[in-house]
Amino acid sequence: MQRLSPLDAMFLQQDSPTVPRQVASLAILEAGGRLDYDRLIHVINERIDLVPRYRQIPRSVPGALGTPVWVDDESFDISLHVRRSALPRPGTVDALHELVGRLIARRLDLDRPLWELYLIEGLENGRVALLFKSHQALVDGSETVDLAQVLLEETAHERDIPFEEWNPRPAPNGAELLVETVSRNVRRPAEALRITEHNLGRLARKLPVVGSDAQAPHGVLSTELSRHRRFASLAVSLGDLRRIREYHGGTVNDVILACIAGGIRGWMLTRAEPVTAKTSFRAMVPMSVVAKDGLPTSLGSKVRGHLLSLPVGESNPVVRLHQVSYALKDHRETGSAVAASKLAGLPGFATSTFHAVGARVADAGAGRGHQIVITNVPGPQEALYLAGEAVAEVYPCIPLSGRRAVAIGVTSYHGQVFFGIVADREAIPDVDVLAQCVEDALAELVESVEDRRTRAPRGRQRPARP
Repeated sequence: MQRLSPLDAMFLQQDSPTVPRQVASLAILEAGGRLDYDRLIHVINERIDLVPRYRQIPRSVPGALGTPVWVDDESFDISLHVRRSALPRPGTVDALHELVGRLIARRLDLDRPLWELYLIEGLENGRVALLFKSHQALVDGSETVDLAQVLLEETAHERDIPFEEWNPRPAPNGAELLVETVSRNVRRPAEALRITEHNLGRLARKLPVVGSDAQAPHGVLSTELSRHRRFASLAVSLGDLRRIREYHGGTVNDVILACIAGGIRGWMLTRAEPVTAKTSFRAMVPMSVVAKDGLPTSLGSKVRGHLLSLPVGESNPVVRLHQVSYALKDHRETGSAVAASKLAGLPGFATSTFHAVGARVADAGAGRGHQIVITNVPGPQEALYLAGEAVAEVYPCIPLSGRRAVAIGVTSYHGQVFFGIVADREAIPDVDVLAQCVEDALAELVESVEDRRTRAPRGRQRPARP
């Protein structure tokens, strides 16, 4: 009998209409594919045995004496989780963003397994998209990985994977569950004490809750969250980011964060928001750290939250980049940072799982007063496939919580870097402008490299030898 961890139980308890606790990924397939709903159902049925928790539901313990347990859903129906949607013609990117914003704002049914997958048809050029949604209590990177990780693979060759007919295991009755919980509490008194403290804290409303940001400063990125979301995406060249890194130093991650800082600055200026030289925002940037063999022992066990002050007030893009690089220098010099190439080389599409874990880490550290969550995970640079169809683009969708009005997920894949920006619909109606400003900030850094390479060297020129 497996139980939810105290953190998972908190995510489940805090799920609400204004703060749905779910992480999503948007994958767009290459044009001309043949993936339809029936084929998608077949592929998931082949792979779902690899993630058994996707057919389980959390069941509460009588008297809240312990965290809920995972039990098989005896009425599991995959058609309730894999759904179809379509864009109106001509299937523009704006229409896709509007649909994704509505779907990520819709809460999962907590009485069913905590995930959904939407097949979105009708995109321009005959393309289709897939939107994966998983609850934060479901994907921990250790016991359970994201569904995308087991569906996407490195080969276009379709594999027939044998699977056995699934039969749900009988769930324990209330008396059995109560006896097992009491026995567990006796064996693990420290865990029982934490559960008791948590329950008392919830009743008394005295203890801080995961996702609470009472200490967080307010400002343009802070709001009372509504029930609705907006989504914007941005795709840029990984080669441009690497050229900036090679010329100015640091890492690709530094360049991405500097672009986001510059993008927020430009966006604020378009809104006539006050920006001074001292303007900054505290960002929670989850980062992976190494284990003994140089890789995380599991995808969820070696991710730590890192606080970074985004230098939004700095007008010079190069100085802004150097400020970000200097701020992250300590993390690199500890020797615990995981190289991007190692993360990208993990089997399957581990990127989506790392984003889910990063969002968990960020929410667990909400009391540290950050105003924005930014997850950046390097992905594979070779093409990936789903049911033999090539994946063209992948955008993370990080959930909002507390009073944070914006969250940004970044993934590099197949020569490009994809930004997924989730925002509160009422507080940030111009999220598309924010995406454009991030792209403009990157263009400034690209220009700084090109200008310096073509600029004539200073000082007296030596005469040419005869």
